[in-house]
Amino acid sequence: MIEYQVLNRQQALSELDALTDVLQGCVSAGASVGFIDPADRPVMRNFWQDTLAGLDQGDRLLLVARQEQRIVATVMVLWNMMPNGRHRAEISKLLVHPAARRQGIARQLMALAEQQVKQAGRSLMVLDTRSGDIASLLYLSLGWEIAGAIPYYAQSTEGALDATTVMYKRLA
Repeated sequence: MIEYQVLNRQQALSELDALTDVLQGCVSAGASVGFIDPADRPVMRNFWQDTLAGLDQGDRLLLVARQEQRIVATVMVLWNMMPNGRHRAEISKLLVHPAARRQGIARQLMALAEQQVKQAGRSLMVLDTRSGDIASLLYLSLGWEIAGAIPYYAQSTEGALDATTVMYKRLA
């Protein structure tokens, strides 16, 4: 059974190793999520430590999925705090550990993130994803639209410069 939860900073810090495991597993599988060396666990751990500070400050929300009480997936909602962007939220770090894929976890996390965004009174969600990734098909199936692409945007784990696709979803 998969359980879903919003974590506060303290809860997330107590799960730092599990969060890092998910990130490292995804990078090892070739995910384009900001990291290029799957062996660089200290950098990934530092990312989580730095990111989690924003949970207490209210500029982000962390949702996780647990399988057998272990975190196997994440997604973050980043709240745009600038006055001209308080109507939107950014989706970041949708990560599902390779061992937990193909169970609908990413789809459910995205639905829960959208619910949080709606509850916060936001009317627009944005994200970017490596062009051509299977994640694009998930987002499109959830009603996201393509705004455009930026070539040569991010270095892959193999060293290539990949394009990113910018997507958005308007909420009713």
